[in-house]
Amino acid sequence: MDDRRASWGRRLWRAVADYVGLTAVLVGLIVVFGLSGRNFFSLDVLRTIANQVPYAVILAVGMTFVLIIAGIDLSIGSVLALSCAVFGVCLKQWGWPMPCAVAACLVVGMVCGAINGALTVTWWLPSFIVTLGMLEMARGGAYLATRMRTVTIPRIDKLAEISWLGLSLPFYIALAIVIVGQFVLARTVFGRYMVAIGTNEEAARLAGIGARRIKLAVFTLCGFLASVAAVMHAAKLPSADPNIGVGYELDAIAAVVIGGTSLMGGRGSVVASFLGVLIMAVLWFGLAALGVGEDYKRLVTGAVIIAAVVGDYYRRRLARSRQGA
Repeated sequence: MDDRRASWGRRLWRAVADYVGLTAVLVGLIVVFGLSGRNFFSLDVLRTIANQVPYAVILAVGMTFVLIIAGIDLSIGSVLALSCAVFGVCLKQWGWPMPCAVAACLVVGMVCGAINGALTVTWWLPSFIVTLGMLEMARGGAYLATRMRTVTIPRIDKLAEISWLGLSLPFYIALAIVIVGQFVLARTVFGRYMVAIGTNEEAARLAGIGARRIKLAVFTLCGFLASVAAVMHAAKLPSADPNIGVGYELDAIAAVVIGGTSLMGGRGSVVASFLGVLIMAVLWFGLAALGVGEDYKRLVTGAVIIAAVVGDYYRRRLARSRQGA
């Protein structure tokens, strides 16, 4: 019993230390950009940043789950575009009621995610290759659905107009998804199975865990969350552009890695990924406020991602050395 309490205490301390470190980085960025005289200490600026990130937060939750099982999903940006295109076509061109259009949007995302998972687990294909193919297929589907034109989505912008304390309803929805996602990961059997599969899939299989079913469920969930993010994106910009979502998968991976989720699988936190999204958003917004061009913003973002990956390597190396000791 004492060993179990000590083990739980160590895990709690590591989690708190990670959150404190990420929060310190976030506050540090706000202070640095605030000292530049760009009014970064203003609540209006911070609320603006928070209201810009709901769809990025939701994508990061799905990517966290996929990376924990030692997979990757490069298709979420294109799945978002396809889901948003179907949403717009159902509302604008076919005149469907809003609930039916939302349901169609969510089903499209789930189907894309299920296809990714089924191909990955049935033929033991690398998720990198499978989702790369889905990236192209979903983007092509978005072009076909919209006929390569932007489709206006009526009435959905009213969702973003609902706010409390200056924060929009989509932000609270994204925050609720973060809370539920963290609970699933940390407090459910499904979450423990995900970590076990990402740590050692063969050992998890020998222990009786249905690794294929879990992986299929995770990819399906990731696709579903991409379609939820499509609804949030449409609430922000009430239109379905077949070109939206380009590069969103890389932004999600960057935020999740900055949050400490291992690219090798077996470790991650939804809350930390949420903080990673906020760090990326503050960094981009701050650089834009300073008048930094897109080229330099990409350089800085790339450097941050590499630093996070290198930090993850040394963190895993330190953890192995401690276990060996």
